[in-house]
Amino acid sequence: MASCNNSIPQPLIFILAGIPGLESSHGWFSVPFFLVFIITITGNVTILYVIWEEKSLHEPMFLLLAMLSVIDLFLVSVTVPRMLAIFWMDAKEINVNSCLTQMFFIPSFYVMESGILLAMAFDRFVAIWNPLRYTTILEKNMLVKMALAVLARAVAVLTPAPVLAKRLDSFQTDVIAYSYCAYMAVVKIACGDISNHIVYGIMVIVSSVGFDLFFIILSYGMILGVVFRIPSWEARGKALSTCGSHLCIIALFYCPVVFSVLAQICGYHVAPHLQIIIDNLYFLVPPMVNPLIYGARTKQMRERVLRFFHCRKD
Repeated sequence: MASCNNSIPQPLIFILAGIPGLESSHGWFSVPFFLVFIITITGNVTILYVIWEEKSLHEPMFLLLAMLSVIDLFLVSVTVPRMLAIFWMDAKEINVNSCLTQMFFIPSFYVMESGILLAMAFDRFVAIWNPLRYTTILEKNMLVKMALAVLARAVAVLTPAPVLAKRLDSFQTDVIAYSYCAYMAVVKIACGDISNHIVYGIMVIVSSVGFDLFFIILSYGMILGVVFRIPSWEARGKALSTCGSHLCIIALFYCPVVFSVLAQICGYHVAPHLQIIIDNLYFLVPPMVNPLIYGARTKQMRERVLRFFHCRKD
């Protein structure tokens, strides 16, 4: 990396490195990225179509799933095409305004997805804790308020990112060692004191993903407390099965983040290319797997999908 002794002013064009150190393998990486993109689009569009067409699925759980699918579609749409352009056409140049736009929207959709997962945990908590008032508590007005709260938090938390990045006036290099314009990746190539930017980055993680994960764990702790007070083993199993799909999605969504944070806390230095691949998993794997998990594990969804594709067995 270049030294700040030879710093340059904020460039009009940044260079996205893709996956540094593995440039010769970009063509191979493009294959799974492209497949993930196609599977994600197909799966989430199918989920949305089925929920839209089937009036019986217009319940809080499935409406929240529809919100999750919409966010997943936006998330892969603002990440994967740009990555494929780098891998296929070596289109590494990105102007500063496009970079700042990516810096806002990509993490915003990620924070929104985390918020929807928290809303889905609340949905499961109400369904098990107070099933008789389930539809009363989670009426459509409440779902709209939850969606607006998720959106407002993402905008409030991520708006400072491009504003702060725009104020960086000198850089060590114009090469961003990433496949997209990540806020911290841009900050790390800046010259001068970046401690305020690091504090802001930590605050974003704590106030969004950290906050959501804490309350998800709390809600499932209370759910387990209720479930294990049920005398019938069969009833316990049925209650837990309604949470199975959501727990799988939570594990897939938060595990890469937790692994990354713990690695940094413990002082374990991950190879740069491996860190970038893990960071890409944040945005690619959950949107692809979410509709597959709900389609396979949720009986109502599975039956409707099979019916639409004329695959239902007699």
